[in-house]
Amino acid sequence: MRVDDLRTISLFDGLSDDQLAELVAAGAEVRIEHGVDLFQEGQHADHWWVLVDGALDLVRHIGREDNVVGRMDVPGRWAGGFRAWDDQGVYLATGRGAVDGRVLRVPADALRDRFNAWFPFGVHLVKGLYGTARSIESTARQRESLATLGTLAAGLAHEINNPAAAASRAVDALEEACQTLLSSLGRLAHNEISAAQFVALEALRAEIEPSAALDPLGLADQEEALSGWLARHGVGREWVIGPTLAAAGVDVTWCERTATVLEGPALEPGLEWVASTLSVTTLLSEVKESTRRVSELVAAVKSYSQMDRASRQRIDVTDGLESTLVMLGHKLRDGVAVVREYGTDVPMVEVYAGELNQVWTNLIDNALDAMAGAGTLRVTTHSDGDAVVVEIGDTGPGISPQVAARAFDAFYTTKEVGKGTGLGLDIARRIVVERHAGTIDIDSLPAETVFRVRIPVRPR
Repeated sequence: MRVDDLRTISLFDGLSDDQLAELVAAGAEVRIEHGVDLFQEGQHADHWWVLVDGALDLVRHIGREDNVVGRMDVPGRWAGGFRAWDDQGVYLATGRGAVDGRVLRVPADALRDRFNAWFPFGVHLVKGLYGTARSIESTARQRESLATLGTLAAGLAHEINNPAAAASRAVDALEEACQTLLSSLGRLAHNEISAAQFVALEALRAEIEPSAALDPLGLADQEEALSGWLARHGVGREWVIGPTLAAAGVDVTWCERTATVLEGPALEPGLEWVASTLSVTTLLSEVKESTRRVSELVAAVKSYSQMDRASRQRIDVTDGLESTLVMLGHKLRDGVAVVREYGTDVPMVEVYAGELNQVWTNLIDNALDAMAGAGTLRVTTHSDGDAVVVEIGDTGPGISPQVAARAFDAFYTTKEVGKGTGLGLDIARRIVVERHAGTIDIDSLPAETVFRVRIPVRPR
């Protein structure tokens, strides 16, 4: 490699020809070949790699897959060399050839020697900056992840608790209803009703078709009428049987017909048997609905986390938005109204679905915080040429131009101490811009803020 190859690279502005010659002499030219790794994630960063031409993908192994987290495609982009300032420095990603070209590889100790000779003050500055930035970012990202995980876990526990508790209550009541049903059958047998009578009773039971629920006043009148009829006919436990029959739409006329089939002491166990079958049906329906809701929540968690799918896939963005709304459901009650405006012509996009869900989580959570529990959350999707646009809007107080200008800066936050790390929007920007070649911006007016995310339909 010659000095002239490096002279046009802005990274080396300010270095003399002699200094560049020293750097070239200390290093070596390495060819980039598509698909070939030049350095490996986790290994000691013993070399400094500077792109001269071509391109390298920066790949990290996450879970069971390799994921491209960045690309070196502009001459002067560099990676590694961290052991020049930190003996424990390692490569943060694998450098894999994407476009054939060249890099300058300089040993970390040679880089350290050049810095010591050329910029002695710069050595201390870089070491301090590198160590401080690594410590702050590691701590802050860990805190952000734990805070997000805690929020989602608390919300999910709250969401699952309601249907789980309903199912538990229904099962307890179902046990009692089944015991009553069996007891009433025994009493019917004890009263020696005939097979014809039981068939007639079953036919009357089958006629009952629960109708639309009566208003509370109408239901109370129906219960009172049935309880009075039962008491006049010597039926005990009318306070239990009457409300159950009334809730199913049974009237006094139906009871009169039943009394013609079951006379004397058989009437009470017969009506109790009918009421028990109605209770069992209602309770089974409650258990079914509650367990269905739990299953939906589990499905939403799987969709949100993408834990059973490839990291990059073709998806409908509304699926991720909906699963995120489910995960944040505990924040969407009371005074928050959700307005969904999903375009019908929105195409599928090829994306890192799990990462986009993190973007939706940050944007929706910020919108809900801005509204302080009262307002309208608007989620919109539409197509725009070769891209899909997602808008998250809220009716909060808005964002000033000064705050909007810095909203995507790392570690910048307007939240109270302990309530924000300033990484949420920075992470969202990185995922949208660097991982998906998209854009993210803000429109803010008083009482209206909109975050707009534009994702290309096909990866670039």
